[in-house]
This record gives sequence, C-alpha cells and structure tokens, in this order.
Amino acid sequence: MNSRLLTYCNLNFIGYEEAWEFQHELLQLRKEKKITDVFLLLEHPHTYTLGKTADKKNLVGSKEYLEENKISVFEIDRGGDITYHGPGQIVGYPIINLNEWHNDTHKYLRALEEVIILTCKEYGLETGRNPKYTGVWIENRKIAAIGIKISNWISMHGFAFNINTDLQLFNGIIPCGITDKEVTSLEKELGKEVSIEEVKEKLLKHFIEVFQYGTIETVQKDKFILLA
Repeated sequence: MNSRLLTYCNLNFIGYEEAWEFQHELLQLRKEKKITDVFLLLEHPHTYTLGKTADKKNLVGSKEYLEENKISVFEIDRGGDITYHGPGQIVGYPIINLNEWHNDTHKYLRALEEVIILTCKEYGLETGRNPKYTGVWIENRKIAAIGIKISNWISMHGFAFNINTDLQLFNGIIPCGITDKEVTSLEKELGKEVSIEEVKEKLLKHFIEVFQYGTIETVQKDKFILLA
C-alpha cells in the first residue's frame, strides 16, 4: 500500500467557486485514472458554505452583515451543515480513491481528524474527537471542521483548520448547527500568530503518514489543466 503516489498542490489563496469547480475536474480525472490521488491545501476569501443537509436558519448574518464583511454564500454538495472559510484558515481537499486505501467512510473521517490531531500535537496542543460531532476539538472548542463527499469511492471536499482565522466571522452563522460549543484557532490557543506555510508542511507530512503514501509529487495547478 505504501507504494502509492500522492500529488500535492498548494493553491495558496483561491476563490471558493474556482476551487469547487477545480475539485470536480480532478474528481473526473481521478475516475478516469488520468491522475493519481491529489491533496490540495489553500485559503479562501470570506465564505459561508451550506452542505446538503444544512438548515438555512443557521445562517444568522443579515444581508447587510454579509455585504459589510464581503462574505459570499454557497450551497454545495458536501455533507454537513454550515461553516465558514476565510483568510488565515487552511482548507484541505483530498481527491483520493478510497478503494486503494480503505473504502470506509467512517475510517476516512477519523483519518482526516488524525492528520489535524498530529499537526496540533507538534504545537504542544492536546486535541481530540467528540463522539457526537465530526471534527477536531480542544475540550469544547472546535479547531477544525470536516465535511466530505464520496463519489464512486473517490473523495472531495475535506477539512477547514483554523490557524490565524478571524473567529468573529463565525458570529454570522451557527457553526455546523451546534449551539453550545465554541470555535478556536491555533493562534488563539498558542497566543501568537502561526506561519500558514509551516502548518501546511506539517499537515502534508502527517497526511502522507496517515494515508500511507510511498511517494509524493509536488505540482502546480497548471499541470492538471493540460490533462482535462
């Protein structure tokens, strides 16, 4: 299994809609076996996304609030309720064929959590899971949200990990529909700003470890455009 190849692409800062369309392109390429597994890391501008089962009442920010804070809203095809994406938050999108790892959605979710748990541990933070809610937690504070879609056992969407995130912008939603928990970030927990690129390197290292890849190739987005 550890002979598998992972293609890594750092998209830096990219609009939500552009990244969503890119994921669908990669999903199709993966189904056609034109590419290997792909792992994208990036940041989005201010965005609220509502999953397939989201309750629209959990979007509590008014039209004026959205305009004032320049927040876009998208209803999308992942599982889960509503969440926030924005600068200072690392979003990870794995486009991977679970048939070549474990075709087990529960195991996949726990593995994504483990990648973030191991990354937080490098910063001296003890994080864990909540038996009721998907994601990564520090006591009752959520530091990372997870929402995925699986098509023909190929994954898309993924996780949102708060690093230097402006947590005030979670006030426009009821995050993941959970009313009695807080959100947090690496910056808040450590009391200092953290390098986004440094965290990406640690996430990539642990992703390779948890998902048991033997080889990694780093590419630019343009490489996939040539294959589409």
